[in-house]
This record gives sequence, structure tokens and C-alpha cells, in this order.
Amino acid sequence: MKMLIIVAAFLVAIGILVAVHEFGHYWVAKRLGFKVLRFSIGFGKPLLMRVGKDADRTEYCIAAIPLGGYVKLLDEREGDVSAAELHRSFTRRPVLHRIAVLLAGPAMNLLFAALLYAILAMVGTEIVKPVVGQVRLDSPAAAAGLQRGDRILRVGDRSVEDTEELQIALIRQFTDDGVLRLRVRRDGGERSITLRVDQDRRAMTEPGRLLPGLGFDLATWSADTLIHEAPGDSAGARAGLRAGDRVLAVDGQPVVNSSEFVALVNGAPGRDISIEVERAGQRLRIVAPVPSVVEQGRTIGRLGISLQEGRRAWPPGLVETHRLGPIDACIGGVSKTWEMSFLTVQMLWRIVTGQVSAKNISGPISIAEFAGISASLGLTAFLAFLAIISVSLGVLNLMPVPLLDGGQVVYQLVEAVKGTPLSERAQLFGQQVGIALLVVLMSLAFYNDISRHLN
Repeated sequence: MKMLIIVAAFLVAIGILVAVHEFGHYWVAKRLGFKVLRFSIGFGKPLLMRVGKDADRTEYCIAAIPLGGYVKLLDEREGDVSAAELHRSFTRRPVLHRIAVLLAGPAMNLLFAALLYAILAMVGTEIVKPVVGQVRLDSPAAAAGLQRGDRILRVGDRSVEDTEELQIALIRQFTDDGVLRLRVRRDGGERSITLRVDQDRRAMTEPGRLLPGLGFDLATWSADTLIHEAPGDSAGARAGLRAGDRVLAVDGQPVVNSSEFVALVNGAPGRDISIEVERAGQRLRIVAPVPSVVEQGRTIGRLGISLQEGRRAWPPGLVETHRLGPIDACIGGVSKTWEMSFLTVQMLWRIVTGQVSAKNISGPISIAEFAGISASLGLTAFLAFLAIISVSLGVLNLMPVPLLDGGQVVYQLVEAVKGTPLSERAQLFGQQVGIALLVVLMSLAFYNDISRHLN
């Protein structure tokens, strides 16, 4: 059932985003006088087809391979064109019109993302305030004096209102010097805190490793953490943990939920930790040596036990629902889309320059999993997922790489400057370079996907 949800959500997401992208090309091409021969969602053999009733007799189809789509325009380079329609061929239209058609696809993806963000803002979204939860010992956060309950107000010169804004700001501010300047509220006052990371900085840019590397978690729900199973050959059982134990604290720090306990154990490879549990109404202290294991190329601690959680409860005031009116929501949607687009470009550049790990590049497998997870969480989560992927699709297609819309725009600009089209030889070479770059990118994405699953 889970796999069915993942596949269905992925196909729906890809279908919607491709349709939006190609509709941008199609709509502008129609408005500017190009002749559109086919509007296809998917590649390969058409499964469903309808021929338009207008004079152009445009074919609208859904094809067998759903990973993409295209809008086919009349083009004398791809076959004979009658003299009566030659003026509607792609190569005969003004350069600015061609550029407008090429840019319309990515622009429609960005507009679609802005619309989704506006809808989410009007419907109302729950935000979690950026309050510090567990702070691990011997970590940059502990050394800087960060404490549980600190409300993070700023990262560098950027204000943060929720956990999403916090993590985006941390990613942006985390540079080669490994210095992060925070402004926090504590006990009614404000103070500045500087986190310094001296080693393994690039590894911390891998997905899910920044906060653990800095040494703190964010405040979240509270729930009883119970040991579900402690197999006899596990490190937890050897230390004295038993099924039914309720975990209270680790190394003197209260444990508020199972995720926090897992994070504490993961962060203690090769050392002993003190676990306080409640068993049959008595409070016990158990010292557990934590074995080291390697997962996704990093060493973590693991006790080999399984957990279960009680009923979840959020601390008062930590979660808020934000809802905006139509005008403010539209402004916010555009602002959010711009922010996410800028972040995408920044991350791509930092990956190219080696400042950020290339493991952040995800392929179809990971995207499908995220689609399934977001769909299972509900409509608003799925719309938020669509918005993020739509931004990525729009930005990536603007890259000046042949085969992508941005590369084709470069061809048109060169023609506008020199007055004649690029030679077929130059265009062929560009296509070969573009194919090579895309093959490398897709290979890396698939490698990351498979590596995550193997680990």
C-alpha cells in the first residue's frame, strides 16, 4: 500500500508540474503566432490523443512515458513547411518572441509555486517557533552557551519566525569559516551567541546533518518514550534496558520524545551514556556503552533496541497557525517563491564550487518518496511539496545548458547579436555538451538515491 501511494503521488506530481511547464510554452506560443503541432504530457507512444478543432489542428496527448513532456512547434529544420505557413515556423519568428516562448515554461512553474504558496497562506499553515530543544554535550552549541528553551530570533542579519526559516537561514549563513552568529531570547532578555565549527564543515552540509553537527535539536512535541523491544544480543539489553522501560533522561538531560532519545544515542558513538528509566514505578539509572556503527559514511551510536511513543502533546505557544488575507497571501507567495529560487541558485553554485556536499542532489527515487510522504500527510503538505519541486524545475530549466530552456535562450541571444543563427555544427556540439552534463547530473542523483537506500 505504501509503495502504491508513493508511485501514485509521484505520477500525479510529475503530471501536474509537467503540464504547468508545457502550458507556459504552449500558451505564449499561441499568443505570439507560432503554430503548435502537439502538446504532449509524457514521451513515447501516445496513449490518449485529441485533435483540436481550431485551424492549427493541434494534437493534445498523454504519452506512455510520464517523466516529462513537450510542446512541438512548426520548425522548418524538422521537415518541409509550406510557403503559406513559413512565417509561423519557429526559426522565422522574431528572436524576442522565441525567447519569450522558451522562458514561458520556467516562468509558469515559478508562477504556479507562488500561487500554491498563496493558497497555503490563505488556508492557514501551522508553524513551529524556533526554540532550542536538546543541546548535546561537547558540541559547538554547548561550547557557545546555547541552552534548552532559547528562542532563536536571528541568524546573522536574518530574522527567523519558524523552524523552516531557521534552517534556511542556517544553510545560507554556514560558510567556509564555520561561524554562525545567532540572536536568542532567554529569560525575557536577548543575547548574542556565536557558534564555531572547526572541522568536518563540508560533511555538515549533507542532508539532515547541519543541526546534529552544531549539536542541538529544536523543541518539538513531548511524548512518553517507551522501550518496545530489547533483543538479548543488543547493546541496550546487555546494559540492562528492558521492554516496557520509560526513558526519562540521558546524561542528566530530560528526554521529551523518542526522536530526541535516538538523536542522543546517535551522537554518543563509542562512549558510555547514563540513561534514567522508570520501571515498575521505580526510577533506575543505567550506564550503557554505545557501540559505533557507520551509516551514510558517518559514525553514529546505536543500542539495537526499538521504541514506541505515547500520545503526543505540543508545549503551549510553540505551534501557531498563520493565515493571511488574499492580497497579503499573494505578496507572500511571490516573496516565498523568490526566496526559494534564490536559495536553489545559491545551493547549486555552492555545490559546483565545493562548499556544499553534492549529496544534496536528489533523484527520482527520493522525489517519489517525498511525494508519497507528503501525500500521506494531507493535501496541504502535498501542495507544499509541489511548490518546492515547481521552484526547482523552474530554476533548473533556466540554467544556460543546451537542451534546457536556458541553453536555448543563449542560442537565441547569440543569434540576436551576430545577426545569423549558430551553425549546425556549433549547435550539435552544444547539444552533446548538454547531454553529457545531464547524464553526469542524473548519474549523481541516482547514485545519491541508491546510496541512501543501501545505507
